[in-house]
Amino acid sequence: MTNYINIIWPYVENGWRPALEVLILAVVIYYTSRFLRGTRGWPVVIGFVVLLLALALITELLNLQVLRSLLGYGSAFFAFAVLVIFQPELRRLLAELGNLPLFTTAHEQRESIEVIIQTCERLSEVKIGALIAIEQSIQLHEAVESGVPVDCEATPEMLETIFFPNNAIHDGGVIIKGDRIAYAACIFPLTQRQDLNKSLGTRHRAAIGLTEETDAVVVAVSEETGMISHAYKGELTRGVTLEELRAFLTSIIIQSPKSRGGVEWVRTRFVEHHKPRAAVVTKNEPYPAKQ
Repeated sequence: MTNYINIIWPYVENGWRPALEVLILAVVIYYTSRFLRGTRGWPVVIGFVVLLLALALITELLNLQVLRSLLGYGSAFFAFAVLVIFQPELRRLLAELGNLPLFTTAHEQRESIEVIIQTCERLSEVKIGALIAIEQSIQLHEAVESGVPVDCEATPEMLETIFFPNNAIHDGGVIIKGDRIAYAACIFPLTQRQDLNKSLGTRHRAAIGLTEETDAVVVAVSEETGMISHAYKGELTRGVTLEELRAFLTSIIIQSPKSRGGVEWVRTRFVEHHKPRAAVVTKNEPYPAKQ
């Protein structure tokens, strides 16, 4: 047994570094392509990669020394071209990295919560419908069917402008990433549950549907009554006050990421995602009704 270990160990000792490099490159390439897919720069990426592969293949097959030298010398030019061509996408990628909980302070998160609170207060008073999704660890643009890129600072005034009736993008929901409005006029997936109250409209069913598929927090304001509701993990709570909404958002957005460990992450992703969802909770019902 010792002899086998002595024979295998040099290969393991010399091979873990290349394996680690391949793993890191694979992860970087996967998430970069996933980030660029669906953007305006994605066709440019495909054309760029196809061109380089075609030139490299022709160079090797025909043994073209000059072209091989040009490709070698042109690597710096290619890197500069990538920075120029994909400047908007790279800036958005860096902005999203900056909005991760690791780089976001509790003070900034509380400011974002206050923006949502003020928006709901103003819209509820004048009975203007709203649907606001707060993105967490799962990217929401993959769960929605459409959306208009906005990419601006989240303020009560901007959110009021978006949801104002007769506005071109007032229909649908808004996706908030960190302290910025990422998309507007998004169509969220509707829940397929049959046990919900028939009085629930499309806006609230969309709030439940999105939280069934992602870990987002969704806040809805009723256009008919001005009632404020929030949804999380497929559970909709209606008729909440502003203080109750503030406490709920604080508990999910600020406290949960700090106390969530590896076991909790696995439970959230693979266990709770397949558990039966609770029914709608109203302000007068302290517990979810049985299904």
